[in-house]
This record gives sequence, C-alpha cells and structure tokens, in this order.
Amino acid sequence: MAGRRPEPRGVPVRFLAPARARRPAWARLFAADPAYEHREKLAACPDLPADVVEILATDQDVRVVAELALWTTPHVAAGLAGHPHAEVRRAVAANESTPPAVLAALITGKGLRPAQRCLVCDREETPFAHDPQCPRLDCDLRPGASCDGSHESTLHDMQRAALQNPATPTEAVIRFADHPSLLLQWALAARPDLPPDVCRRLAVEPRPGVRADLAENPAIDDALLRMLAGDPDHEVRRRLAHNPHVPLDVLTHLAHATRIGATLLPRIAAATPAEVEELAHSPNPAARMLLAQRRDLPAEIRDALVTDPDAKVLKSIAPHPGLSDAQLRGMVDRHGIRVVAKAATNPDATPALLEDLTRHEPPVQKVFREIARHRQATATALLACLPVQQARPLAAGHPALPPTVVAELLTDPDWQVVEAAAANPSLPRSVMSALVPQLRFAEAATRLAPPEPSPA
Repeated sequence: MAGRRPEPRGVPVRFLAPARARRPAWARLFAADPAYEHREKLAACPDLPADVVEILATDQDVRVVAELALWTTPHVAAGLAGHPHAEVRRAVAANESTPPAVLAALITGKGLRPAQRCLVCDREETPFAHDPQCPRLDCDLRPGASCDGSHESTLHDMQRAALQNPATPTEAVIRFADHPSLLLQWALAARPDLPPDVCRRLAVEPRPGVRADLAENPAIDDALLRMLAGDPDHEVRRRLAHNPHVPLDVLTHLAHATRIGATLLPRIAAATPAEVEELAHSPNPAARMLLAQRRDLPAEIRDALVTDPDAKVLKSIAPHPGLSDAQLRGMVDRHGIRVVAKAATNPDATPALLEDLTRHEPPVQKVFREIARHRQATATALLACLPVQQARPLAAGHPALPPTVVAELLTDPDWQVVEAAAANPSLPRSVMSALVPQLRFAEAATRLAPPEPSPA
C-alpha cells in the first residue's frame, strides 16, 4: 500500500508484543529473526526467558545489545557494564535498574577496562568528528559525535546519562561540579541529592543555564534561594519561582519583577490556610495574582479577589469555577479588554454572557477562540466566531453549531475547518451517508493511481 514502509524480512513486527515475547517459544523465535529491528524490539520487552537474554546480550548488532542494556534487570545490566562497546555502556548508565556501584564505576572508570569501540569508529576512520549538518541521507550518527580513539562523545553521553540517573550515588557525581562540559553541569545541577557545598559552587557558575537548573532544584537551602532571587538572568529567576521551597516573600518579589506566566506555582499550591489568608490580603498585587491561580480557594477569598482593583489579579481569578454571571460581567465592565478573554474561559459563563462577549467593543480576537471551544456556547455565539480565522476550526466542530452551517463548512477552503465539520456530531446523517462513498472512491483512486514517472 502506498505510504506504508515495508517491514524487514523475518517475522512481521506486528506480531511482537510484550505478552507474546514472554512466551519462551515466541521469544526464541524473535531472538533468531534476521531483521535487527525485531530483535531490538524484543530486547526492550520485560520478563524475557534467561536463555533469550543471553542470546540478545551477545547479539552481533550492537543496537540490539544496547536496547537490552537500557531495560534489563540489575544483574544483566551489571554484566553489560564491561561490554567492549561504548554504546552499550551508555545504555547501562541510563538504566535506572543498574546497581549504584556499577553506575559509579561507569563514570569514574574504576574497575572497568576502557571501551574498545563506539558507533563512530565502527563506521569512520578516526580521528573523526560528525558534521551536525551532515548531508548524508543514510547517516544516523548523533549530531556532534566524534572519536579520536578514546570514544569521547559516547563516553560523554554515558556520563550525562549516569548523572541524570537517580540511582547513581551522590558521592560519584559531585566530582563533576567543576567539569567544563555545560551539559554535564546541567545534569548535575538538577539532581535533588546535591550536598550544600556543591550547590554553593554551582550557584556562582558563570553560565546561567547551570544556575537556572539549580534554581529549580528543591535541594538548595534558604540562603541560596534568596541569593538566586537577585540573579541578573531572567531565566534563573523564573525557574526559581517554580522551586517548591521558595519563601513566599521571595516569590512575591519575583512575581513583581519577573515574567512567570499564568501558572499555578508549586509553592502557592502548597500554601497553608494561614498563608492563603496572608496572600489574599497582601498589599502587593503580584502576591494576590499568584494566589488567584488556585482553583480551590474558599468562597470568601475567591469573592474578595473578584472585586480586586488590579486587572492582573482579575485575569487570574476570572477562570475560577463558581463565579456568578454578575461577578463575571462586573469584571468585564470594570476592566474591559484586559479581562474579557479570561472571562470567556470560565466554565460557568452563561450562554447569554458568551453572546454578549462576542459583541464587545473593541473586539478581542482571543475571545472568539475561547468561546468557540466553550461547552456553553450557543449557535448565535458560534456564528459570530466563524469569521475569525483562529476560531473557525473550533467553531466548526462545536455540536451547538446549526447542522446546515456544519454541512456548508464541508466545502471550506481550510482543511482544518473541513475536518472539524466532518467530525461534528451535529452533521446530518444524510450528509454523512453521502460522504462515505466519496471517501471510499477517493481512497480507491489513490490506491489505483499509477506511480508518477521518475525524473529523467
């Protein structure tokens, strides 16, 4: 069939499933399949028979062995850690079932013989550095892969995998605190088991990407949290706001000076009732704005925030469930275009309010997109959304759209609109019945069409 990639020779891959692979006869059949893709898929299956694991561990294709190393049991992973191919060791380092002592040995090199081969020197004469913009269509080496005989890029990837592996012992990873590799320092800075002295060293790292990963790390103490709040890099401060242990006073300062986005921050979600009360009455509108992102606020606090004089607070509270029609209309009347789109996202917005919002002056494009996906939207509101390009596909799929309009949209020049209209449950059954033969004819014509002649 046109467009389907032919399967490799051997047992069809569609027959391979974890449940079937656990059956010894099936597993042995796949382990001997001539197509490496099938053996590789088998290697990722759990609970394989021991003799099949042994066969896969000695497979001639390193990709099969590496796949086994990535998913196998602690005992088998420990045995593959000394494999002569660096690609297998990299996979062992990423396997969270690998014993901690083995992971430590992989990144320190103690007790293991050096790797003899890697994917680079398997294919190229060393020294070789793979061009990240490699023009060869049949090349599957990783961008930047290189080997000068020491398999350096694969060993670097192995170290990174081990640093990202939570099973790797802390004492084995802290040696990378001063490593020149940015990727390795990033991986280290995100680990939640870092001792305080390592955190302090990373907090003064000149590369902001490392400080940003550290800023979100729950391992850092109060002193570092407060120090990083004054970091000159915006991304460091933004990531710090997502740290679950950031003090509330630091967080409200960050919200005032840093673009965090409309999101419920972990520290706000975990605020105690007393802290919620404190935030609700804070003179700082940034603190009230952060609190308004919660959707489980007590009714009295929610209603107080609805009358807040700051539009940023209202934009955060407007989608809160349980607001009345009068409350939503009051927000729109006071702050207009600044809150109208958020009011349209409220799940309890009435059909009448949604219709009125489509007639708001001046119009706000985002309003139509939100109304077009709202479950309470009426036919009148949806018809007003259709002329807006971004809202048109959403409105075309809304079940409240009149059936005659849905049928008309099947000839729309925008394929997204046509697709949404065709899936609309309001599409008349007679139109659906007429469409089926056309679709079948189009599919048959595609299958029977002769292939295009190749260029001379």
